[in-house]
Amino acid sequence: MTIKEKIAVSAITGRTRWLLFGLVVTAGILNLVDRQIISVLKPIIAQDLGWTDNDYGTLAAWFQGAAAFAFLFTGWIADRIGVKWANPLGVAAWSIAAIAHGWAHSIVQFILCRVSLGATEAMGTPTGIKTIATIFPPSLRSAGFGLGNAANSLGAVLAPLAIPVLAIIWGWRGTFIAAGLIGLAWAALWLLATRRINFGATQTEMPSQQAAAPDYGTILKDRRTWAIAVAKIFSDATWWLLLFWMPDFFNRQFGLSGVDLGPPLAVAYGGAAVGSLVGGLVPARLLARGHDLNRVRKGVLLVSALLVLPVPLALQMQYYWGAVAILALTLAAHQGFSTNLFALIADVTPQAKVGRVTSFGAFCGNLGGMAIAKIAGLTLATGLGYLPLFLFASISYLLGIGWIQLLLPRLPQLRREIP
Repeated sequence: MTIKEKIAVSAITGRTRWLLFGLVVTAGILNLVDRQIISVLKPIIAQDLGWTDNDYGTLAAWFQGAAAFAFLFTGWIADRIGVKWANPLGVAAWSIAAIAHGWAHSIVQFILCRVSLGATEAMGTPTGIKTIATIFPPSLRSAGFGLGNAANSLGAVLAPLAIPVLAIIWGWRGTFIAAGLIGLAWAALWLLATRRINFGATQTEMPSQQAAAPDYGTILKDRRTWAIAVAKIFSDATWWLLLFWMPDFFNRQFGLSGVDLGPPLAVAYGGAAVGSLVGGLVPARLLARGHDLNRVRKGVLLVSALLVLPVPLALQMQYYWGAVAILALTLAAHQGFSTNLFALIADVTPQAKVGRVTSFGAFCGNLGGMAIAKIAGLTLATGLGYLPLFLFASISYLLGIGWIQLLLPRLPQLRREIP
């Protein structure tokens, strides 16, 4: 089939558009589930292999470091080969890395597996953002990002419910293998669903934006890139802290483990799903009514940042459901913040640069995650507990929105149209 015989993205039906969106969302869920297996099953794996808190912190740091540096290349790959091939390449690669965990025994072998998983999962963010920016018109992008983040949060809800059950049936090693096999099946399904779609025929941009995409050197000279990147460092540090250490927090603070962790973690991550929906749909509705982009984006970012302030109170709760409520609010606020930060990339970045700017922002965010993962392990190993970590988390988003305001006092929206 020639390019001319393929269906252009701008001409696909709404049904096909939502099918592609559903596949992108499913890839995000698989990404999160594969990543979460080790944190949900940490008490079991640590007991089996004799890990300390510092060992686990080291594994988390290696994972984050690998993902961070891989982001320097995955955005370029997504821009270079396009979303048609970047999606199945990324999912298949990280699925193979997940399967490899099933045969790891020593800490060195686990480090190699975590590095492989982190590096390959780095394909997920720039490819997913670029795909949504490609298949949705500008007026629907923040809603698309919000729905996508909400659905991806479903993976975080399902993970603590399903993973312990799978571990009981197949063991923790079999759980890694099963998740990887599902990912390989997804890659085959994507190729089947997109065989007649030409992703090269996307939205048109202003003539000044149609030049070939420049390299990283050019985007690093742009203050818009740094506004996003530093905000990602502050906000993602808290996200990764909770993603890797929240099961341990409930285990350490309230004695929960195994299947008992499932309900509180599911409710907490359910908050993330709600935050994604609200953080995506509310600004989309306000923008559709003609409200100013600068006020809408920054208003949602500020409200989200303020909602994180109570997170240290989780340490004062006598019953774990009180802590669950506070952490659910924190995760909801994070997703509201993150959804609009991703939408901000599409608002202010030319289409040809979206993959790279997203990747560089994710690179910086993962550096923050790498640092907080190791710092958390050392903090807990020295007996300081979660208070210093939660105090940082409480102000991290305010630091992020403050930085954005400093570099971008007015958002320079780029106009794009659909032919």
